[in-house]
Amino acid sequence: MTDAKNQDKDQHSTAGAYVHAGEEFNRDTTYIEDRIVAEPENAELGEGAQAWPVAAGRYHLVAARACPWANRTLIVRRLLGLEDAISIGLPGPTHDARSWQFDLDPEGKDPVLGTERLQENYFERFPDYPRGITVPAIVDIPTGEVVTNDFPQMTEDFAKEWTEFHRAGAPDLWPAELEDEMRDVMKRVYTEVNNGVYRCGFAGSQEAYDKAYERLWVALDWLEERLGEKRYLMGEHITEADVRLFTTLVRFDPVYYSHFKCSRQKLTELPNLWGYARDLFQTPGFGDTVDFQQIKEHYFIVHEDINPSQIVPVGPDLSNWLSEHGRENMGGSPFADGATAPGPVRSGEEVDPAHTPLR
Repeated sequence: MTDAKNQDKDQHSTAGAYVHAGEEFNRDTTYIEDRIVAEPENAELGEGAQAWPVAAGRYHLVAARACPWANRTLIVRRLLGLEDAISIGLPGPTHDARSWQFDLDPEGKDPVLGTERLQENYFERFPDYPRGITVPAIVDIPTGEVVTNDFPQMTEDFAKEWTEFHRAGAPDLWPAELEDEMRDVMKRVYTEVNNGVYRCGFAGSQEAYDKAYERLWVALDWLEERLGEKRYLMGEHITEADVRLFTTLVRFDPVYYSHFKCSRQKLTELPNLWGYARDLFQTPGFGDTVDFQQIKEHYFIVHEDINPSQIVPVGPDLSNWLSEHGRENMGGSPFADGATAPGPVRSGEEVDPAHTPLR
């Protein structure tokens, strides 16, 4: 178990991210590996993990809009139409040393869980939980106990285990014929891009930063080339691979370019990636989950070691996210035959109109 001082640092930062002088950034990827599955008796589990049964109305997804890992779950939940099956809690963009808090809700409490901080739900199950209190997390409503914070498995299980509760016309985000290649692509996207921007931002030395910067841009150049030949990462239609890349791209110019020093080029200067990002943003289920103001407030306020002034930038201008992307000329479509876009965002889950160009 970490000492109290280091535990506070973990909980006060983004998924345990913190600058350590002279060191490369290494993310703690130890998560609560329990799964929620359709057939618990047949579930493939890691050592010590438990299987929980799929059940509509039993679980509460806690997912801060500011966090890229949580943003994935918001997108997948919406694309698949799981809003009626899995309720949602939306913490504010900043948090104190204890954890993410429900400061946007009336009286500062999540209306379903009745808690002020997500930490309470972690401690309900693990009183001595030694790691950072991360989002996304799924909480068992009857007990108030956290079930899992394993975000990559979470969205995969939404797609594969919750099919009974998918909306009519839900897309197949994990096409069986593409899965092996998808996993290779997603692994590279995660290590080199999703986590690569953090490796730059939290580098503890010039040498560590230079290495991280080089790795990031090798990967972004690879993606720029790949997306010159394919409308989406895996071809003609959206898959989970696109969800996982999108949440980093949509944060690139507002945050990572400056705050994390990923500044060789802006996203808007990379023709294929910029067109691709706008194509996704303008697809229902993607841009309508993105709150640019919360994103900026989170990074620039919480990361005091990187931005001691905690001043939040006013820009950039967001109107260009709605400009024509031209990606339809490459063929394909967001969703394969038989699949459709999700309907309007449900009441109470809309992004503040002042925080998005989608007005």
